[in-house]
Amino acid sequence: MKLFSSVNDVTDLNQMVQLALEQKKSPYAHQELGKNKTIGLVFLNPSLRTRMSTQKAALNLGMNVMVLNMDKEGWALELQDGVVMNGTTVEHIREAAAVLGQYCDIIGIRSFPGLKDRDEDYSEMVFNKFVKFCGVPVVSLESATRHPLQSLADLVTIEELKTRPRPKVVLTWAPHVKALPQAVPNSFAEWMCKADVDFVITHPKGLELNTAFTQGATITHNQDEALQDADFVYVKNWSAYEPYGQVVEVSEDWLLTNDRLKITNDAKVMHCLPVRRDLELSSEILDGPSSVVVHEAGNRVWAAQAVLKTMLESL
Repeated sequence: MKLFSSVNDVTDLNQMVQLALEQKKSPYAHQELGKNKTIGLVFLNPSLRTRMSTQKAALNLGMNVMVLNMDKEGWALELQDGVVMNGTTVEHIREAAAVLGQYCDIIGIRSFPGLKDRDEDYSEMVFNKFVKFCGVPVVSLESATRHPLQSLADLVTIEELKTRPRPKVVLTWAPHVKALPQAVPNSFAEWMCKADVDFVITHPKGLELNTAFTQGATITHNQDEALQDADFVYVKNWSAYEPYGQVVEVSEDWLLTNDRLKITNDAKVMHCLPVRRDLELSSEILDGPSSVVVHEAGNRVWAAQAVLKTMLESL
């Protein structure tokens, strides 16, 4: 594997999930694979779980790890070609990515969307230019439109905790105080549509996701209808795809509570974190037995380790 940017880069989904579970059972069994190999983790945006879990996974595999917070420690990057750099940018992404490729055997890159220009965000300019110019395998640490390491960890969690062969999985929109990217729900939907689950998306009118990510899902604006008999409920806010990046006025109460969970099949509640308590998700759920958000975050290590192991084997 030379690239991990979406579920489409995974040849066998079930095999990747099982590989992650194998890494969880034997974290240090493949340390020779990463000996004398270096991964560079490049962040243009903040991170807690993605940075720490990917770093831990790389160390488990015997790799050296270098972290660059490009937004704070690097030069201001120029992304456009054919421009005279007489403004605020200092280094072109062509040289920056190419130089990082000289230092690293694998590069991880995180770059959020601006939520202003949909075409620009969905073109994945920053991520794709790193892939083009760095010359080494690249793993997405979250891009403008997807978060595949999170989605793999989510699927691993569902596989571990499911109580029936084909569980019902619900992605439900949640309130927030600001516009958030669509990367996590896009990615979760894309992975669930390829997994062996009964997948339902529920959200208020006007908050439809890009249909490219939701083919095969059942979509409803009725949260109670969606929650009926659910085994897993994934809670996440996202901003509008059309008009792009906007916060849609929602009058209904979409906060998930224990009372609303009563119609589920004793559902486990998931969230990618960070989560705003009692805005996105109620404290009574987060602090109760239904929540698996910490367990889910723990699986970020094994998801990353499965991906990095596969990449190391292709070097």
